[in-house]
Amino acid sequence: MNILPKRKLAVDGGAPVRTRLLPYGRQTIDDNDVAAVVASLRSDWLTTGPKVAEFERALAAVAGTSDAVAVSTGTAALHAAMYALGVGPGDEVLVTTMTFAASANCAAFLGATPVFVDVDPDTLLIDPQQVEIHITPRTKAVVAVDYAGQPCDYDALESITRKHGLALVDDACHAIGGSYRGRPVGSLALLNTFSFHPVKHVATGEGGAITTSDAELARRLRLFRNHGITTDFRERAEKGAFAYEMIDLGYNYRLSDIQCALGITQLAKLPASVARRQAIAAQYDVAFAKVSGVKPLAVRSDVSHAYHLYVIRLDLDALAVDRATIFGALRAEGIGVNVHYLPVHLHPYYQNKLGIGKGLCPVAEAAYQRILSLPMFPAMTDDDVSDVVEAVEKVLSHYHR
Repeated sequence: MNILPKRKLAVDGGAPVRTRLLPYGRQTIDDNDVAAVVASLRSDWLTTGPKVAEFERALAAVAGTSDAVAVSTGTAALHAAMYALGVGPGDEVLVTTMTFAASANCAAFLGATPVFVDVDPDTLLIDPQQVEIHITPRTKAVVAVDYAGQPCDYDALESITRKHGLALVDDACHAIGGSYRGRPVGSLALLNTFSFHPVKHVATGEGGAITTSDAELARRLRLFRNHGITTDFRERAEKGAFAYEMIDLGYNYRLSDIQCALGITQLAKLPASVARRQAIAAQYDVAFAKVSGVKPLAVRSDVSHAYHLYVIRLDLDALAVDRATIFGALRAEGIGVNVHYLPVHLHPYYQNKLGIGKGLCPVAEAAYQRILSLPMFPAMTDDDVSDVVEAVEKVLSHYHR
């Protein structure tokens, strides 16, 4: 255990470890990305053009699936997945509570009821045993979330969902470039959803996608992203046709060629991005093994963790203050820590809508009081990593009992 002498914290007027805030995540854009976007802007197609299909093919190759369907956001990807599965009023969709709200909202969008499931205490991934406990005759699907970038236990989840005739969806928005037992993220469930928000591994500004090897589901996803219309403008232009039909109620969830051009160049950098994230995580692992009052989440031996986030848990029994105080002190030191996430069932909307509250998912609720996300993005230097470690050591040593 490494308990350093107390130093005056920046929050108390001391000198901060960093004078400029290091964010918890940010995009990495280089000249190739800029050139690709400029070329798209100068082309004949700004949307529904050839770059969309090119990006989808590249993503399907990374995911190991036959199809990828690009959409406007990760939330749109989840919404489209629920539509493709036929989720609707009267259905229940099981979802981990340790996630962003969109993982549950996607079921509510279609009139279904999200049912919140607790997590494994070591990894904060959805607990397969809890999944099975919550299945009812109304259950239609299970949404697993690869929290922080670590794939869930898909063999266990697939066994449960197959036994009960349920659809399995992987919310893989944190985990592109990772793998589970040698299988790439994107191929681990019937439908797999991604986000291309700037803090994610692949940035398109905003954007998302669904990967699948089910051709009928892919068709329904494409229908849903285009107003429920059977063809898009480019398809009609290639045939010299003008007529189209709307056969269902869909949304305008299309991703533009401009964004897809950026996505193509970003995907090319994915292996290097994941490797750098894993190297940063390894440095953190070594450093925090020697620091009292903090413990990283466990990583299963059968996965390749993509590290969208690096999450630590505070040992509040060893500290004289709560997580909020540690959060504020680290921000004052120039370290842009964040918290992922308030369990979704504790948001006022779901408490009021479903009449639920504290005590529903005790493992996630207890974890929420202790977790912090540290800076994690490929452009971080080793000096940046050292600053994070120094700040954590400084703050925890100051507040150690």
